[in-house]
Amino acid sequence: MPAVEIYTTRFCPYCVQAKQLLGSKGVDYREVAVDGDAALRQKMMALSGRQTVPQIWIGDTHVGGFDDLWALDRSGHLDGLLAVS
Repeated sequence: MPAVEIYTTRFCPYCVQAKQLLGSKGVDYREVAVDGDAALRQKMMALSGRQTVPQIWIGDTHVGGFDDLWALDRSGHLDGLLAVS
């Protein structure tokens, strides 16, 4: 399973939903909290081109935010992306 990284903030409901979805699939992920850390948020924005959280990577693939992750799951493509080694 590829490494999964998720940039979050503490009080973001979409971050919570993304972590719950990943957890329901038994996915271990590295959480990067950007609360109050301007440098980490800038890094996230530079990598993703987006300002909002969560921002999710599966391996080298930038998935996007929770809506993108959810859409991948609904379409049946998330499991395949998670299975790539």
